[in-house]
Amino acid sequence: MIAGVLKEQSPETRVSLVPEVVAALVKLNVTVWVQQGAGETAFFDDKSYTDVGAVIKSAEEIRSQADWVLTIHTSNVGTVKKGAVLTGVYQPLFNAPQMASWASAGYTVFSMDNIPRTTRAQAMDVLSSQANIAGYKAVLLAAFQYSRYFPMFMTAAGSIPPAKVLILGAGVAGLQAIATARRLGAVVEVFDTRPAVKEEVMSLGAKFVEVEGAADASKAGGYAVQQSEEFQNRQRDKIHEHAKKSDIIITTAQIPGMKAPILITRAMIEDMRAGSVIVDLASVTGGNTDLTENDKTVMHNGVAIIGNSALPSTTPSDASKLYSKNVLNFAKLFINKEGGIDLNFEDDIVKGTCIAHNGEIVNDRVKNLIK
Repeated sequence: MIAGVLKEQSPETRVSLVPEVVAALVKLNVTVWVQQGAGETAFFDDKSYTDVGAVIKSAEEIRSQADWVLTIHTSNVGTVKKGAVLTGVYQPLFNAPQMASWASAGYTVFSMDNIPRTTRAQAMDVLSSQANIAGYKAVLLAAFQYSRYFPMFMTAAGSIPPAKVLILGAGVAGLQAIATARRLGAVVEVFDTRPAVKEEVMSLGAKFVEVEGAADASKAGGYAVQQSEEFQNRQRDKIHEHAKKSDIIITTAQIPGMKAPILITRAMIEDMRAGSVIVDLASVTGGNTDLTENDKTVMHNGVAIIGNSALPSTTPSDASKLYSKNVLNFAKLFINKEGGIDLNFEDDIVKGTCIAHNGEIVNDRVKNLIK
């Protein structure tokens, strides 16, 4: 099998495979081709790939000959050979027409953001590995934008109180944001609809904000779920109460295949003091505020609303390393002893991650979107 790594388009800075993982694939008898310059923005030069057994090729050669094509986004896949396996983070529920087009072209498509969120699949969970980075960088971005100190300072000129941080969502990104904000000396409050995360939140030194009556999210694979209107009203009032006292708000709530829920309204933002900062990690699916714009910073009444869906790309070396190890662990499920492709759809991870195969969409949720 020839595995081909394509260079991502700007502003993406990550690469699908780092040299360390290429070396592991070569040991599995896989021939690895890497597009010239594919790793440069993640600080892996072409020599670092050839040193571990990769071959530098053009994008055209990879697209026309590779059996397994790796590219994080849909935008630079182009036309690959019929029967090729595509692997990336393709957001199939938002890109159903593209998935249908690839199915018609005869590609087998695995979208890593569709990995089942089970214990066995943890080592392959790209959403978690990248969300961890996003939560960390969200706090650093907020601290950079914020007009005041994060920690408490006592000086001869007077005392500076610590920043008050409100984090909405205690998933992987939220938990890392808590840990990072606490390290910087902030006072942290956390809201989540899942009572089960309370203990973890408190163990990190944050206060857990509770709203009674949330819908059970225990079977949602770590995601938020749609809540009743009554609960949403109580939730909105409770968040408003805490938001107007907060200096920094970091939002992380997303629901697979749906627009992100609005948690911070215009009225809440207008009640925050000037100089405050909101970092919205759900901006790619519409955002958790009324005013979020993806990949933009919006100023409203002195409050900065930062919509950034690409924070992992701001730490490209480590983000690429974690992502490519996720890919390697997944690939071990279908690479045979000879280094070829042997797809076993009896495996729940292989089946759950596959979007298209044998000329048709095989994922039920995507299939329903294109009927």
